[in-house]
Amino acid sequence: QVQLVESGGGLVQAGDSLRLSCAASGGTFKKYAMGWFRQAPGKEREAVAIINWSGDTTYYTESVKGRFTISREYTMDVVYLQMNRLKPEDTAVYYCAVDALEYRATPRTDGLFYRDWGQGTQVTVSS
Repeated sequence: QVQLVESGGGLVQAGDSLRLSCAASGGTFKKYAMGWFRQAPGKEREAVAIINWSGDTTYYTESVKGRFTISREYTMDVVYLQMNRLKPEDTAVYYCAVDALEYRATPRTDGLFYRDWGQGTQVTVSS
């Protein structure tokens, strides 16, 4: 049974940093793109950062470019999201997800293409 467990969220002040981790288990993840999505109250879920299966192509939503970095550790099946210079508008529940298709070279940003999801971790940024 596939399990994705996010950690690293919390309450921080604007300008601070956080690193989110997503530990994957119960399956084979090296062949799949993985990503971070977020959903703020009253807003739709959005793709924040995606990394392809080989780790050489990434996607970032415009609002986090230059501040967030996604990476993955293949030996331990962990995906990270380093978040720097956090802003109040980054406040949301952050979810980790695994693409449903193998060997996707181009990251996909629609959550409907992702088969497995974590339970989410809350990130709150105060001004």
